[in-house]
Amino acid sequence: MTITSTRRPAPPRHRQSGRRRAARRRGRRIRLALLICLAVLVLATAGAGWLYLKLDGNISTFDSGGLSDHRPDAASQKGENVLLIGSDARTGGNDKLGGGDKDDIGRSDTTFLLHIYADHQHALAVSIPRDTLVAIPPCKLPDGSWTKTQTDTMFNAAYSVGDTAKGNPACTQNTVEQLTGLRVDHTVVVDFKGFARLTEVVGGVKVCLPQDVYQNDLNPHRTTPGKRLFKKGEETVSGQKALDYVRIRHGIGDGSDIGRIKRQQAFVASLLKEVRSRGLTPTRLLPLADAATKSLTVDSGLGTADKLISFAMALKDIDLHDTKFVTVPWRYEGSRVAIVQPDASELFATLKADRTIDGKNASGKKKAVPAASASPVSASPVSGAGIDVSVYNGTTVTGLAARAAATLTSDGFTVTGTSTAATQDHTGTSVEYGPGELSRARTVAEAFPGAELESVTGAGISVVVGRSYAATPSATPTALPTEVADGARSADDDPCSNLTYG
Repeated sequence: MTITSTRRPAPPRHRQSGRRRAARRRGRRIRLALLICLAVLVLATAGAGWLYLKLDGNISTFDSGGLSDHRPDAASQKGENVLLIGSDARTGGNDKLGGGDKDDIGRSDTTFLLHIYADHQHALAVSIPRDTLVAIPPCKLPDGSWTKTQTDTMFNAAYSVGDTAKGNPACTQNTVEQLTGLRVDHTVVVDFKGFARLTEVVGGVKVCLPQDVYQNDLNPHRTTPGKRLFKKGEETVSGQKALDYVRIRHGIGDGSDIGRIKRQQAFVASLLKEVRSRGLTPTRLLPLADAATKSLTVDSGLGTADKLISFAMALKDIDLHDTKFVTVPWRYEGSRVAIVQPDASELFATLKADRTIDGKNASGKKKAVPAASASPVSASPVSGAGIDVSVYNGTTVTGLAARAAATLTSDGFTVTGTSTAATQDHTGTSVEYGPGELSRARTVAEAFPGAELESVTGAGISVVVGRSYAATPSATPTALPTEVADGARSADDDPCSNLTYG
């Protein structure tokens, strides 16, 4: 017998109620998932916030009140300039890495002026030798007073003006601004500990040695070679060993500071490769920032973690090949280094005009700026026939009076003599004239755009050239001087290229 079920389907309202319960369960699951995601996001954000606070606590800033009141005009330049100073101070435990007296405040052991072009596609780092003879302008002392200008002084002495454990980054910045005519936007100081830790975080940096290097190459006072520090060829170094590499001066190449600069340029290029290979993202940068900020001293404009990381992120589009390293044009003057003019002025004028090492416009404009419009010495031809002029150098830049005299001679003026002005702290160029000479003085001033006319009691006409003229190219260069360009290094160069390093 077949039994037929008499069970009837549930009423539609029962089926709808089941669907509602299922929908509610799905809704609860979705809400739970959203809450979990939100909780994770909050925790992650809180963690990042904690890390940023931690980084902020690491960073030290220096007093911007020590910067000069007579700085280059920021509006006249397009790109950014960052001063990078490596301090050899032994304070704060740095003596454990560098040896020497633990109370030694040290000097600027390494200095780069990094120009970041306005297109954010190119960068050029200019090394300034520590032994360079420069004029150190007035700098602020711990008691609030200011020093007098020091002439023919080694560049690295600026950092130790005031003899404080923190050094004097502002004085070094003042010196660089006076030397180059470029306004420095940011200054960063790193000590031995910060440098060593940074190389450890990136997992080491590839270097290349032309020969075996021993302990007495790092310390020439040793009477025996000691143990081998580096083997000939390529190897990866970090921490103490990385610091030893960049500090070696004797026993490689010609044993000069110039040779060491070339090794330091190669090292920084290799370090950039390591950082770029890991990717310039906030996640990757935070550990690097944590390592670096523990031993950084920066200007107030970079005094927080978000400012530092934002600055680093702004550099992510600069290709390694378009990141170049050069050394300021130099020559030996006894055991010291002198800056070569007009090559140095042309280099700094090229940076100010945002032209690359091969003369290309990198100001970020769609249309290139014609070379003839970039800060010529004379805006238009000047006829100086029949006008006698004497020329004085109002700066510490060697050869500036001779350069101005050549400009005047080419325009037909008769130069009666060149000499050094009574003071070497002139910012601008002035044309001094005696009674009845105003008309002729105006003609002379046309050869120096921006020059001021000044009436004096003496007879005749004199030109006193200042720092603004030092930063003006002697001709309108379309590229860097050949001697500078030929010695340039790209960040993507093989670390084993140019093994002699001077």
